[in-house]
Amino acid sequence: MPTGLSHEPVELVVPPEHAGSRLDVFLAQHFTDHSRVQLRRVITAGGVRIGDQGGKPSYRLLAGQTIQIVLPPMPAAGPNPEAIPIDILYEDDWLALVNKPPGMVVHPARGHWSGTLTSALAYHFSSLSGAGGVTRPGIVHRLDRDTSGVILIAKNDTAHHRLAAQFADREIEKQYLAFVVGVPDRDRDLIDRPIGMHPHQRDKMAIRPLDPDSRTAQSFYEVRERFKHFALVAIQPKTGRTHQIRVHLASIGHPVLCDAQYGGRDMISRGELLGGKPDEDMVLNRQALHAERLSFTHPEDGRRVTIEAPLPADMLTVLEILRGAK
Repeated sequence: MPTGLSHEPVELVVPPEHAGSRLDVFLAQHFTDHSRVQLRRVITAGGVRIGDQGGKPSYRLLAGQTIQIVLPPMPAAGPNPEAIPIDILYEDDWLALVNKPPGMVVHPARGHWSGTLTSALAYHFSSLSGAGGVTRPGIVHRLDRDTSGVILIAKNDTAHHRLAAQFADREIEKQYLAFVVGVPDRDRDLIDRPIGMHPHQRDKMAIRPLDPDSRTAQSFYEVRERFKHFALVAIQPKTGRTHQIRVHLASIGHPVLCDAQYGGRDMISRGELLGGKPDEDMVLNRQALHAERLSFTHPEDGRRVTIEAPLPADMLTVLEILRGAK
């Protein structure tokens, strides 16, 4: 293996659902701290081995293949502890569940080095798992910056690995609430549409049924309340693809309210919610998506745990306005 990249290779086994994926796409989905361009450079430099052979970025993977990669070095220090208030929904010696506010980035990334959830966690908890890397202490999964709600935190590596395995095996149940534009004509339905990278915009995903790199994605939704121009829906993602809920809801003609990427606008006023013209009373300026509930098996004793996060203030305001307009 070449030198100058990192000290130890990381080994992955290609699962059946990734058979046929490009090597660079597969690695980018697993190592999100690194850009796809960075990973292509590692592959080209000989930092990736597939079995006993090297590979090209466009190499198509087979199920069961073993990949070894020497990753570029990451910052030696983790996030700086910051005295940021957090809403702890549940805590024990193994894990915690936190109600993430909207607008908070989960872990440090380009352009977001402070004010992150990991900085808050480092301040509030004396012990966090290191299995996710130095920049992601305790982080087992993530939520988009503008998505609020329940996020699961591991306090030790054993808890992290056991919880990560539940996510991988789809044993963790997640439910989200969202306000959507328009009113679905069905009370409930399963959206079963494959998701892949957008062909032209690298920061977006898209429904790509003919793309060999697309992955199966399923989301079950149920309409909670109907209003004149909007609806409140509960969504249970059966898979965990990037932007899955937002892409799926947009694909059926009902994008998440104020989702700039997939719905075309990033804020809404009270007047518009009431079916009139825009006014100066802006009530929402982020995607109306909230992780309401998380259910999992406790990694210590095997009991089933279900934790819920209340609707945040901005979405609650939207609900009160829409109900008042009925």
